[in-house]
Amino acid sequence: MPDSDICFIPATEQARMVRNGDISAVELMGVHLDQIERVNPAVNAVVTLVADEALAVAAEADRAQASGGELGPLHGLPAGIKDLVATAGIRTTMGSPIYTDNVPDADADIVTRMKSAGAIVLGKTNTPEFGAGSQTFNQVFGATLNPYDTSRTCGGSSGGSGVGLACGMFPTTVGTDLGGSLRNPAAWSNVVGLRPSPGRVPSAGALPWTSMSTAGPMGRTVADVALMLSVQAGPDPLVPSSLQDDPARFSDSLGRDFTGVRIAWSRDLGGRPIEPVQTEVLDAQRHVFEGIGCIVVDAEPDLSESDSVFQVLRAYSFAHGQEQNLINHRDQLKDTVIWNVEEGLALSALDVAKAEEMRTELFGRMIAFFDEYDFLALPVTSVPPFSVDIPYPIVVNGVKMETYIDWMWPCADITVIACPAISVPAGFTPDGLPVGLQLVSAPRTDFELLQLAHAFEGATEFWKQRPGVVE
Repeated sequence: MPDSDICFIPATEQARMVRNGDISAVELMGVHLDQIERVNPAVNAVVTLVADEALAVAAEADRAQASGGELGPLHGLPAGIKDLVATAGIRTTMGSPIYTDNVPDADADIVTRMKSAGAIVLGKTNTPEFGAGSQTFNQVFGATLNPYDTSRTCGGSSGGSGVGLACGMFPTTVGTDLGGSLRNPAAWSNVVGLRPSPGRVPSAGALPWTSMSTAGPMGRTVADVALMLSVQAGPDPLVPSSLQDDPARFSDSLGRDFTGVRIAWSRDLGGRPIEPVQTEVLDAQRHVFEGIGCIVVDAEPDLSESDSVFQVLRAYSFAHGQEQNLINHRDQLKDTVIWNVEEGLALSALDVAKAEEMRTELFGRMIAFFDEYDFLALPVTSVPPFSVDIPYPIVVNGVKMETYIDWMWPCADITVIACPAISVPAGFTPDGLPVGLQLVSAPRTDFELLQLAHAFEGATEFWKQRPGVVE
C-alpha cells in the first residue's frame, strides 16, 4: 500500500505490523515523518520536531527486536506529545512566550509510561497558552487549523494532538483535559478522545490531588485509545488518589452484548444553549444505539449548579498555577489567562469550600442517576467548529456567552461530576464539519464506556472519513 495509507492504519494494527516484522520501527517512523513534511505546513499541528532523535531511537528499537528483547505494547509506534506535557531534552513551551526556550530535564510520568511501552516521541503538538481555551493558538507558534476546513478552528487545548492524529502524522499521543481539552478537539478532528476517571492516569507532582484536570489518550479508533490507556493508566504510590485497578484490563476485547442497556439521551442538559445543527446531526445517530439493543430514553441528570462549580474550581486552579507568571510576566499573558487568574485570586477559602461541597452533591446525584441508567449521551460541543479568526464564540443559538468558557458547557459540566467521558465521531454537518458524541458512564467504569463507544464506532465507521487536507 502507499506509505501515506500506512499512516491511517489504526495504532493497534501498526503495532502488530512492527511486532510481526511487516515493517521496521525505522521505516514506520520515516513514513510518519514524511507525512508530517507533506501535511503539517497546511495545519500547523506539530510545532517542535525531533526527527533525527526519533529515527535513532527507532533504530535502537529495531536492534532490540532483532536480538529477541521483550517488546512493549507500543513498540516502535511514533508519538506526538502535547506541548503542555514535559519531555526530557525536547522544548516544552506550554504555548507561552515565557517558556519559549524551556527544555525540561525529565519526562512527565505519562511520557515515561509511553516510552517504557515502546512508543517513540517524534515531537510536540500545539496547544493554546497554558491550555486555556478550546481554540488552539498562541504567540509562539500561531494557530492550528481544522483539517476538514482550514478556515475553522480545531478546538483545544489538545488541538495539535487531534489534528496530528486526523492527518496521519502519528498513531499515538498524549492529551490533557480540564474543561474538554481531550474531548473537544477529538470531536472537531473526527478522532476519539477519552477523559478517564480521575486517578486513572495519575500525575505525580501535579497538585492539588483533587484537581479536575486529568491526562489521557486520544486515537483514531476506540481500540487505539484502549491500547494507550492500558499503558498510561495504573497506580502511582506518590498520588494518593490514583486508582489501584490493573490497567491490563484495557487490553481485553471490547466486544459486548448491549441488549437491554439503558441510555439517557440529552440534547441540551436541561435547556443549555446549543446550535440546532449539533442536535440534528446527533439525533440522526440515536437509532444506532437502538439497533445494538439499547433502550434509549430522553433523560438527563440535574446538573444546574455545575457551571458555577466549574468556574470557581477552574479559576482556583489557574490562580494556583499561574500567580507568579501574572506577577512577573503579565505583559506576556493573553487576556483570558489574566482574567482566569485574577478571578481565582479574588476567591475566598469559603468560596472554594462551597464549590467543593456542591461538587460532592452533584457527584451524589450522578450516582443516583446511574442507578437508573447505564450511560448518558450528550453533545461534546455546543457549536460546530468556528472561524479560526475568533478566539471563542460569544453567542450560541441567540444566547450571549458571559465568559470565554461558557460555550464549553457540554464538557465542563461533565468534568465537575468526576465520571469518565469519551468523544466519539458521530457524523458531519451539511458543511462537512465533524461532530462528536459524548458518552458518559458511572465513576470508574472506563472499560464499559470504551465498550459502548466501540460498538457505536463499529456501527457507523465515521472515523474512516479522512480530512480533505490529506487528499
